[in-house]
Amino acid sequence: MMDVEKSSLCNCVVNFLLEENYLLTAFELLHELLDDGRDDQAIRLKNFFSDSSHFPPDQISRFNTLRVADPQTLLQEKEAVEEKLAITEYELRLAQEDISKFKTELQKQAESPVTELRDSESNASVNNGPQFHRQKTDVSFSDLGPLKDNERQDLNCAVKEYLLIAGYRLTAMTFFEEVTDQNLDVWQNSPACVPDALRHYYYQYLSSTTEAAEEKISMLRKNESLLEENEKLNHEKMCLVKNKDMAEGQISALNKSLESLQKDLKDKENLVQDLRQSLEHQRKELNGCRAEVTALKMHIEGSRLGQNMVATDVDQSLSLEKYKDEVKSLQMELEILRSKIANAPNYVDSTQAGKESMQMEEKVVVMDEEKSIIQHPDDAITKVVKEADHSIADDNLITPKDVSEEYPVDPSNGSGALTNGESVCKQKDVSEPSTSSMLHPTTEDHSAEIISEKRGLETIHILADALPKIVPYVLINHREELLPLIMCAIERHPESSTRDSLTHTLFNLIKRPDEQQRRIIMDACVSLAQNVGEMRTETELLPQCWEQINHTYEERRLLVAQSCGELAEFVRPEIRDSLILSIVQQLIEDSATVVREAAVHNLALLLPLFPNMDKYFKVEELMFQLVCDPSGVVVETTLKELVPAVIKWGQKLDHVLRVLLSYILSSAERCPPLSGVEGSVESHLRVLGERERWNADVLLRMLLEMLPSVHQKAIEMSPFSSDPETTGTIFSTPFLELYAGGHVQLPAFEWLHVDCFPDLIQLACFLPPKEDTLRNRITRFLLAVSELYGDFYLTHIMLPVFLIAIGEDAQLTYFPSSSHSKIEGLAPRTAVAKRLATMCILPLFLAGVLGAPSKREQLVEYLRKLLVGGAGNQSTKCNTEIVDAVRFLCTFEIHHGMIFNILWEMVVSSNIDMKINAANLLKVIVPYIDAKVASTNILPALVTLGSDQNLSVKYASIVAFGAVAQHFKNDMIVDKIRVQMDAFLEDGSHEATIAVVHALVVAVPHTTDRLKDYLLSKIFHLTGTLPANDMMRRRERANAFCEAIRALDATDISATSVRDYLLPTIQNLLKDSDALDPVHKEALEIIMKERSGGTFETISKVMGAGLASSVSSFFGEGGLLGKKDNVEPLPEPVESPKSAPTPPAEDTRLRRIMRGNFTDMLRGKVKGQDETQNQ
Repeated sequence: MMDVEKSSLCNCVVNFLLEENYLLTAFELLHELLDDGRDDQAIRLKNFFSDSSHFPPDQISRFNTLRVADPQTLLQEKEAVEEKLAITEYELRLAQEDISKFKTELQKQAESPVTELRDSESNASVNNGPQFHRQKTDVSFSDLGPLKDNERQDLNCAVKEYLLIAGYRLTAMTFFEEVTDQNLDVWQNSPACVPDALRHYYYQYLSSTTEAAEEKISMLRKNESLLEENEKLNHEKMCLVKNKDMAEGQISALNKSLESLQKDLKDKENLVQDLRQSLEHQRKELNGCRAEVTALKMHIEGSRLGQNMVATDVDQSLSLEKYKDEVKSLQMELEILRSKIANAPNYVDSTQAGKESMQMEEKVVVMDEEKSIIQHPDDAITKVVKEADHSIADDNLITPKDVSEEYPVDPSNGSGALTNGESVCKQKDVSEPSTSSMLHPTTEDHSAEIISEKRGLETIHILADALPKIVPYVLINHREELLPLIMCAIERHPESSTRDSLTHTLFNLIKRPDEQQRRIIMDACVSLAQNVGEMRTETELLPQCWEQINHTYEERRLLVAQSCGELAEFVRPEIRDSLILSIVQQLIEDSATVVREAAVHNLALLLPLFPNMDKYFKVEELMFQLVCDPSGVVVETTLKELVPAVIKWGQKLDHVLRVLLSYILSSAERCPPLSGVEGSVESHLRVLGERERWNADVLLRMLLEMLPSVHQKAIEMSPFSSDPETTGTIFSTPFLELYAGGHVQLPAFEWLHVDCFPDLIQLACFLPPKEDTLRNRITRFLLAVSELYGDFYLTHIMLPVFLIAIGEDAQLTYFPSSSHSKIEGLAPRTAVAKRLATMCILPLFLAGVLGAPSKREQLVEYLRKLLVGGAGNQSTKCNTEIVDAVRFLCTFEIHHGMIFNILWEMVVSSNIDMKINAANLLKVIVPYIDAKVASTNILPALVTLGSDQNLSVKYASIVAFGAVAQHFKNDMIVDKIRVQMDAFLEDGSHEATIAVVHALVVAVPHTTDRLKDYLLSKIFHLTGTLPANDMMRRRERANAFCEAIRALDATDISATSVRDYLLPTIQNLLKDSDALDPVHKEALEIIMKERSGGTFETISKVMGAGLASSVSSFFGEGGLLGKKDNVEPLPEPVESPKSAPTPPAEDTRLRRIMRGNFTDMLRGKVKGQDETQNQ
């Protein structure tokens, strides 16, 4: 059996024993595995039995006090049991053979029951396979249901057989004794009963597929469900049979009812036919009346021409009143007629009646148009009245009373027609004008509407055809004046293709619209969407958005982004989170910053309109993508608009916070380590790239922006939130005592110190000391927490967490016992962890926790203890991390005064180490102060340290002076530095000279011309003196001077300084060729040649043999390959050739920098100095 197969079978047995709670057998198997040297297979059993939650230590100690059996006795008992076991096994095999014979006969007698049993057991055996390999198939016991008795019997027998075959006899005996409810000596003859059963099960599982196993499981479940459904169906069948008879009786009753209804329907159809005939007859009569009215009207017009127009006003007014009364009476009759026609039974064919009415009105309109009686519907009554004014003088007109007598109306007549048709003909000269006056307004109104609609449609067609031709010739600044016309044409045009073309024109009205023009176009689109409705907005406006999404001009894509948020209100809800969201998602990937910013803004507007939460996780993913956008404008918009919108819409603040913390940690964790040396501090730190640094920064900003929401949720869940007396001090001592007692569950409250603070501490441990930006962001978050949650929370919760994290003791009085282990786990355990805590967490503790306004006194006390009280027992490396922590604290200007007070205590102290630490602190503080503070605090302290008798203190102050010179160009500060440097150089010591040169060289690229000339003059004078005979000191001195010359050569130096100081200094250095490094020597020769112009050969002749070429320096007698053991006396230094001024040198600064590779060397040198000082 191969090792892999053994491991797999052993793992199966281990899983089975632990899941079935056969702990004694598992414990025995653990010892036998360890005895056999199979430690890798016993790992899980070790972890299980070493878990204190399963086996408490007090219980184990109680068991250890029990009497232990003698090993010799146990060995003898074991040998006796093994002999008895061998005999028992032999007898068992004989018995099993007899039993198998008997069972074979029984199976023949009960073949069908046994077959069913085999099927069920076979399926069950298949189902057991995935239980031993849950990691592969991801199927658990809970998926297969509880084990059946026959399944447990088969598995127990198979495990016992495996233990015997593998040689674990003690484990097998323990297992046999532990299984008390089954007889493992007798294994029923079933499909699962095979030799080496567990191995066969293993091969059977490997040969089968996951799909096949799942299919069998599903078939078994389906079979059981089908049996249950079959019983239900049988029951339902009986119920249906009973209901069938009742239904048949109801059907017969319904059939009878249907027949009666059909008869009624036929009667009603006959009635409808009669009503139609009656309506036709009435329509004919009405047409006849209209013809008579028209003839009467013509008669009135003819008679009006022959009448005498002279009549009294009184008679005219009387006759006009009579005529108006007659008109009103006829109008009433006509209204009654129309109402009765309209109130006919519902069975009348309304469509046909409408068509007939339309035809009737059209005939009247045609008749009126042919006779040119009226020109406008509104003028019909007016014209008739005017005509009647000239004809009322005749005596043949009748009074309204006569009209009512001559034209009686029969109310019982459904048609509402006049009963006396003959009288209408006889009195047509009276009734005709009144009827005409009633009919003309209604028919003319309708006809005018039709004409108006036709004319309007024609106008729309003309407008739609003309607009595409007009738009290009309108000035861009005036095209918005065409928007009302375009909107009207889009809204009213009947053809969809033309509307699409006009909509395209609307979106492309201006080639590159500015913000105001986009606003105008967008308002037009919104107004159009309001008017045309959802369907047309979806089919006409949104496709235009989709077409413009990849347009060349960002202004057009910006218009699409704006439309997504504003048009979403006018489409169906299911379109908002599908089509529109996909448009916004594509715009988020746009290359233009303004487009992404607009997409963020409109996504925030879109979220409240979503119909459900199906797209939440997609939106959350987009939110984090936008938060990490490379553009600061997009990030700002996301933090201010989208993040609050997502939290308000999704109501999943806890999930957002969890994902946010994981993103923050992963942004730093996935970066490469600072060093590959395992176990070093640098191996824990990460080298952050620009992208990772940006992501971590914006995610920390997002965390800070979400802090008020976390605080508000914690207040809402607080049991004291409703108490008005505790407003503003909710997280006070009573609240914290209640929380510590475990009486309330406050996940929103404890998220900060249980999840957030540990993750931020872990993030800080990834950040190198130079990552001040991210460390500053974490500090501001901690200060915001202390401001929001109050002083009680800061003192009792925040302070203990960070004290433990930096390796100090703290009381967890106000923490529930369940969280003690996690908080205590933050404490550093190893020396590397303690140094890492001092380097990474101490700055956060000083600036973010003790830096709160309420902890100012405690911060002063802690800093004094750290710097003044702990200087004597802190190592140099530890001091380096402490100095960096204080440097970070100085990035907050509010703490400067306090730090300078402590520094003065260190400066005037008698402790040498404390003074050196003060100089180092002053050096690192310089970049964070202004010139006034430097003059009043830094320089006096450095002057005091520079006058100290101890050389280490003096040299440390020289380096700090260099830092001041590097950062300030103030003439007063430069003068003070020059005076102090003169004092150092007057000392005459080699170390002081080297320290001054190195300190000023660092400041050369940043300082003033006065200080550069000062340095150059000092180097010239120093090279003019004879160096010591110590070769090591000569080389160190020459290297320092060469580096200074190369640094000065890379800057702008006046021609006078070059002539008077630079060239003579180089000549003096080249005189001592033995002390020069070949690289420096070659660089000096190049500088000499370039700065001297064409006089290099002349200077060489003047200098004689002292100035050799670079080749001779390597191969000559004084070169590397020709050096003599003895040191010869040096020649006299060369004086400055002031009598022969050199012409101005050609400006070859860039070429010199590139050739000399000065920048890299200087950077490396400075870094080496810092590392040397930090050692």
